[in-house]
Amino acid sequence: MRQTICLLLVLCGLSGMAQDLDFPDFRNKKDNFAKISDKDMRADVASFALAAVDESIGKAPLAAVPVVDYGPNFIKYSDDNIQVTIKTGIFFQSRHKLMMQEGHLLRIDGKPYYGGVIGEPPHTTIESITVLVGKDTVAIPPTAFFDLYDPKFSFRENGATRSRNGVFLSGDKHTFYIYLLNIDNKGTEYTFVIRNKQYLRRIVDWGFLN
Repeated sequence: MRQTICLLLVLCGLSGMAQDLDFPDFRNKKDNFAKISDKDMRADVASFALAAVDESIGKAPLAAVPVVDYGPNFIKYSDDNIQVTIKTGIFFQSRHKLMMQEGHLLRIDGKPYYGGVIGEPPHTTIESITVLVGKDTVAIPPTAFFDLYDPKFSFRENGATRSRNGVFLSGDKHTFYIYLLNIDNKGTEYTFVIRNKQYLRRIVDWGFLN
């Protein structure tokens, strides 16, 4: 686990692109891991999220729902009780209002955006997140992911395809976490928290890999 994190830090340090600090950054930090006040949730997330690596010492890995199918634009997790399917789509610039300043993208549809290269239009979107718990559908509102871009299901490391994404189960039996990591451009990660068969919140972090 520690070796993998170190390798990710090195990889992203080599591939990261410097941001132009002359342009404003409108990204809101209210959904950052650092803002989580729920101690149990914070401990759970620290067991898998790279933005929480400083708090990961002594945290046992959470049980995970296995991947049962995947492709270029989708991934599906499933066990006896939980099914999660994530689908991505193409970002079409013509369908959005892009706020630009000297060729630098500041906002999409009037909102800050997360993921990809800051200042450049993203390439992909999160099209949908479908969650079933038993026979019940858990509604994930579009507002949970409409401004999150360029998710990745895997990355290349030492010639092999790997992934740190997952659906992780809290020990409280009531909560689970849907986690997406993109190690490019200093790192971006999205976590969606499901509790008692309801969407609770999201956790969004960026810039944790140097």
